[in-house]
Amino acid sequence: MPREHRAAKSIRVLLAEDQGMMRGALALLLGMEPDIEVVAQVAAGDAIVDAALVHRPDVALLDIELPGMSGLDAAAELRDQAPDCRVLILTTFGRPGYLRRAMEAGAAGFLVKDGPVEELAVSIRRVLTGETVIDPALAAAALSAGPNPLTARECDVLKASTDGATVADIAGKLRLSESTVRNYLSSAIGKTGTRNRMEAVRAARQQGWL
Repeated sequence: MPREHRAAKSIRVLLAEDQGMMRGALALLLGMEPDIEVVAQVAAGDAIVDAALVHRPDVALLDIELPGMSGLDAAAELRDQAPDCRVLILTTFGRPGYLRRAMEAGAAGFLVKDGPVEELAVSIRRVLTGETVIDPALAAAALSAGPNPLTARECDVLKASTDGATVADIAGKLRLSESTVRNYLSSAIGKTGTRNRMEAVRAARQQGWL
């Protein structure tokens, strides 16, 4: 919308989305709202904080799965480095564990991408007034799923287990002994009710714990 038709004080939005078509469409649709202005667009998670410090958005709209750094990790950094910026997570993956991690990172809202842009605009306005906005179905799923049973170290070991990594590889990467890695893997497999570490990784990712 032409600038002269905007509200005197537009809501400044930073948009982080790695898919160019989705990012462009969201920016265009949000820009049609009379009181919203997309002041920055980034495609990688590790560009979010720098962009926020330069453009000083009121609201950061973040995807979760981004190259460089996840939107959840970026949300935690924004909380420390740009505390006046409210974070709204917008993701394709409505996983209960992601919601819990987003709230722990200081996010003010969590929505899935299949909603209409009008609802997204309303949510941006709401988080700016101090409200917390959460997709109702996801909130119910998170409550029924319970907390993440994995410790931080068990999560680290599972993350390092991908791409055919051996126990020795994981131990070297995390600076742990091989016996300690085996213990963490065994514990994680037990907690996820799976048969091996690859199944444990898949189960943990499906829940949003990794």
